[in-house]
Amino acid sequence: MITTKQDIRKLSDDQLKTWLTSHGEQGFRAKQIQEWLWKHSVRTFEEMTNLSLKTRQLLAEHFEVRTLAVSKQQQSADGTIKSSFRLYDGNLVEGVLIPSLRKSEDDRMTACISSQVGCSLTCKFCATGYMDRKRNLEASEMVDQVVAIDRQAKEAYGTGLTNIVYMGMGEPLLNYANMLASVERITSPNGLGMAAKRITVSTAGIAKMIKKLGDDQVKFNLALSLHAANDEKRNQIMPINESNSLPALAEALTYFYQKTGTRVTFEYIVFNNVNDTLDDARELWQFTKKVPAKVNIIEYNPITEADFKNTDPQTLDRFAGFLEDRGVIVNIRRSRGKDIDAACGQLAGKQ
Repeated sequence: MITTKQDIRKLSDDQLKTWLTSHGEQGFRAKQIQEWLWKHSVRTFEEMTNLSLKTRQLLAEHFEVRTLAVSKQQQSADGTIKSSFRLYDGNLVEGVLIPSLRKSEDDRMTACISSQVGCSLTCKFCATGYMDRKRNLEASEMVDQVVAIDRQAKEAYGTGLTNIVYMGMGEPLLNYANMLASVERITSPNGLGMAAKRITVSTAGIAKMIKKLGDDQVKFNLALSLHAANDEKRNQIMPINESNSLPALAEALTYFYQKTGTRVTFEYIVFNNVNDTLDDARELWQFTKKVPAKVNIIEYNPITEADFKNTDPQTLDRFAGFLEDRGVIVNIRRSRGKDIDAACGQLAGKQ
């Protein structure tokens, strides 16, 4: 339900301090309030127990804490948990908890979060790409997904999140300011206190914004949804490539690496008879030479809107082996949560 009250989490520390002093309150209360909101994740002013009743009533009179709620939760046979989150204005986004199945990563708990309601890009293999983009998420709404999924991890597995990936609905770099602000809150000692290197932001490839990440010298990891190292093929499955060609992306990624020293991850979904030949592997190998990178090969997860098919296991292994024989770091990512439409490319805010 939308109200006329201001969302207090949109205020910076200085803005909140100024507001408090203009209403006869002490400025240092701003820090206390922000810690309650971002470090302790409280969602009502009544919970801010080190504030006087008068101060709490004043805040409640002028502000609200806009929250999201779990509208629906599903658990996959493999332990993955998908949540449909209802936002304050009624819109839905989805987030996923992915517990590790690998023995070497027994304690890994990854949250996959969304950055937009829908998406303005039209990647042909992605369910979100068939939706309209309704709006960008606020920084607080991205943080709230992390808080909710962390709670799910503790309840279901007895341990909190270790990693966060911005790989859900939407293109994070088209919501740049809010995405960056959410990372700041997640990593701040006065926020959730997570290490930046535990966070990965995935982009379909917006060259000028990748350069901006470099200029801002971000500390988190960057992943590029590549899926073809050939402009003609990439244009067909990812129309964004028509205005952000592979040469432009290579230049932007090189700039990003020079500014940050962070190796890039290329995400590559293998589609049967589309991008899974040894010629495709050779083109990908050539592209990895342009910037220090590793490659995550991802199984395709079918969606009703498209007729792509996953490549067969032998072709996938041959593709990966070609790259590994040439010194490329390759990880094969098996699909998780496919039975509940929680796997990569399947999120669409469906009820």
